[in-house]
Amino acid sequence: MNVDFSAEQCEFRDQVRTWLTENKPTDPRPDHGPGIRDFDLGWQRTQSAGGWAGISWPTEYGGRGLGLIEQLIWYEEYGRAGLPSVDATFVGLNHAGPTLMARASEEQKSYHLPKILNGDVLWCQGFSEPNAGSDLAALSTRAEIDGDHLVVNGQKVWTSFAEQADWQELLVRTDRSGSKHHGITWVICDMHSPGLAVRPIETIDGGAEFCEVFYDDVRIPISNVVGEIDKGWSVAMSTLSFERGTAFTAGQVRLASIVENLIEAAKVYTGPDGKRPAFHDDEISRRLAEARAAVSSLRAMTYVGISRTARAGSPGPEGSIVKLYYSELQKVVAHLAMDILGRDALEFVSRWVGGWSGYYLFSYSQSIGGGTSEIQRNIIGERVLGLPR
Repeated sequence: MNVDFSAEQCEFRDQVRTWLTENKPTDPRPDHGPGIRDFDLGWQRTQSAGGWAGISWPTEYGGRGLGLIEQLIWYEEYGRAGLPSVDATFVGLNHAGPTLMARASEEQKSYHLPKILNGDVLWCQGFSEPNAGSDLAALSTRAEIDGDHLVVNGQKVWTSFAEQADWQELLVRTDRSGSKHHGITWVICDMHSPGLAVRPIETIDGGAEFCEVFYDDVRIPISNVVGEIDKGWSVAMSTLSFERGTAFTAGQVRLASIVENLIEAAKVYTGPDGKRPAFHDDEISRRLAEARAAVSSLRAMTYVGISRTARAGSPGPEGSIVKLYYSELQKVVAHLAMDILGRDALEFVSRWVGGWSGYYLFSYSQSIGGGTSEIQRNIIGERVLGLPR
């Protein structure tokens, strides 16, 4: 690993920290509804106007054209500022945008990328289906070629922020004659297309950003295909490799802050014996120490990934190691929080930003979204360690 911060990069960190302190939103982000769209796009427009959108994106698409180290610094300071690591702009900035840069035509790039960075549009992801979640290649939403259009029929599920989105990175099956990995096409779908319907799904933590999306003879121009028809599986793998790369760095920094907050809470809340603060309980203090060490390990793994990507030019399957560790660690920390705070953790049962119980409930989704922990272990075993299927 070789991640050293130069004097210029340290100065860049100071600039990022100062700008975020002076410009980050002061109003609370809405929990649900159309207010989410207005809030998140407004914040993205503020970043764009200030020259802080797309740190590592090429300048021809509106980015800063800086390196991965600067992008890492931005994410770290973003997390330290207490800003959400995932909002409605996440898919556009961290999935669709990087995938378009890597695999799309120049016409597609020049049209979509500036709109993503400038905060003009929101994107969502149409990958998972009721019978194709962990086994994404089993997707069955079909697209028939009709002249210069694809006609799409089927259903997607767990589509975050679909109700607010303008565009969707959509996987459809255009050929059913070969292997399940063949015949998949990655296509840009206009979320305002006739025949497309969105239904929000209320989740156990009180949120409703997940949605079902239904397609009834939805017509999509073939010019919206990214890559080639029937060869979208490799494009999809590009998308997921970006998602499992540095995109959750800000969330990792916030997780470190959560652990430190828990340590302070353990000094106040009574421990299991009902007499002393939880911090003085041997088991609780051991778990807190392990959580702090695990957060440090997670940061080291992220730095390794940044160093590797800087050399290779694009993320590799090793990103699944970070994704797996981060997802499982969030559940560990959330469980620890509930044990320390006890009944007081139940005061807030809506969204996790308002209390620990919501965070605990939400944490379980982290080992499902973006590829389940089981799938990540398979990827690590087969593509990183070279083990047989």
